[in-house]
Amino acid sequence: MSSVSYLEKLLDGVEVEWKPLSELGELVRGNGLQKKDFTEVGIPAIHYGQIYTYYGLSTTKTKSFVSPELAKQLKKVNKGDVVITNTSENLEDVGKALVYLGEPQAVTGGHATILKPGECLLGKYFAYFTQTEEFAVEKRKYAKGTKVIDVSATDMAKIQIPIPCPDNPKKSLEIQAEIVRILDAFTSLTTELTTELTTELNTRKKQYNYYRDQLLSFEEGAVEWKTLGDLVEINTGSKPSEILESATRIDYINAGTTRSGYSAASNCDGDTVTTPSRGQGGIGYVGYQNKPFWLGPLCYKMQSIDKTVLINKYLFYFLQSRSELLLGLKKEGGVPAVNKSDLVQLEIPVPLLKEQQRIVAILDKFDALTNSITEGLPREIELRQKQYAYYRDLLLSFPKPEKIEA
Repeated sequence: MSSVSYLEKLLDGVEVEWKPLSELGELVRGNGLQKKDFTEVGIPAIHYGQIYTYYGLSTTKTKSFVSPELAKQLKKVNKGDVVITNTSENLEDVGKALVYLGEPQAVTGGHATILKPGECLLGKYFAYFTQTEEFAVEKRKYAKGTKVIDVSATDMAKIQIPIPCPDNPKKSLEIQAEIVRILDAFTSLTTELTTELTTELNTRKKQYNYYRDQLLSFEEGAVEWKTLGDLVEINTGSKPSEILESATRIDYINAGTTRSGYSAASNCDGDTVTTPSRGQGGIGYVGYQNKPFWLGPLCYKMQSIDKTVLINKYLFYFLQSRSELLLGLKKEGGVPAVNKSDLVQLEIPVPLLKEQQRIVAILDKFDALTNSITEGLPREIELRQKQYAYYRDLLLSFPKPEKIEA
C-alpha cells in the first residue's frame, strides 16, 4: 500500500484545514541565555544553537543547565512544548524545531521561540512538518538578512500548518499521533541503517590505512633514506585571475583539504603531489593531482627530479601515511605554516624503483577498492535519507487551497 493511499485511508474523508501557526498555539519569544551562563547542574536549559548542532527532533534531557537564579528571568519550556530556532547563519537551520519531552521544566533564551501547542496540535507532528519542503518554502518568504538569517516569531506565526479534522480536536490528535508513530518508525530504521553503513565505511578506511602503513614500513638498513631536497622540485603557485565556483575541468588547489574552487586554465601538470604551505586546518594534508590543475600561492607542489629514482605516486602514498612528519614541521604563530627550508630537509625512504612500482600498484588497487566503497556507502546513506524524506513529505502532503489568505 502506498503512503498516499495509506494517508487517504487514515484521513477517511475528514477535512484538512491549513491554519496559521498563531491559531494553533501560543508563541513565546525567548530572552537572554548565553553559553557563558551554563552550569554543570541546575535548571535544564535549551540554547538555540544546540537545536541544530546537538539535538534531534525531540529530547527528554537537556545538554546544558543554568542556575535557578538565572532561570527565573528566562522563558519557561514545559513538557510537550516546541522550541523553534529563529536565527542561524543559513536558512536550513532557521525554523528547526525541538520537542521537549522532559518532566522538569526547562528554560530557553533569545533567538528561539517557544510554541505551546493548543488543543488541535501535537508538538511532534508540527516538528516533523518543519522538516518538509512545504515548510522550507514558507519560511523562505519571511527570511531576512544575508550573513545571519532571521525569521521572526511574528512571521513564523503566519506560516500555514495542515490540521486534519480541526473541528474535532480528539480525532485530529489521533490522526497526528498515527502520522508521528509512522515517522518515528521510519526515523528509527533510517538511523539504524545509516549507523551500520557509517560503521562499515570507517572499518574499510581503517583496513586500508593499516595495509598502506605496513607496505611503507621498512626495516632499518633495508632502504636508503634521502631528503626531499635531493629528490623533488618544490614550489608554490599563484592566485588565478578568476576563481570560479561552478565546476570546470581545472581544479584550483590551494590551502585546505579540498579544492579551493575552479580555474579556467592550469599552471601545473598532473602526476603531482601537493600539500598546503600555510593556513588553518590544512597543514599535514597530502594530495595527489592526476591531471593538470591550478596551483595556488598557499600550497606546495612536489615533483620528482628523476622518475627512475622516485615515483611521484610513491611519494604521495608515503607522505599520506606519515602526515605527522609534515605536522612536525609546522610553525605556530599568527598563521600555521611549513617553511620550504624545513620541508627540503625531510627524509623519506627510497626503495629500488621496482619495489616502488610494486607498492604503488598494490596501493592503487587498495585505493580504488576503498574509494569505490567510500563513494558507494555515502551514496547509499544519502539515498536512505532521501527515501526517508520522500515518505515523510508524502505523509505530510495534504490538499491545499490554491490561495490562502494570511
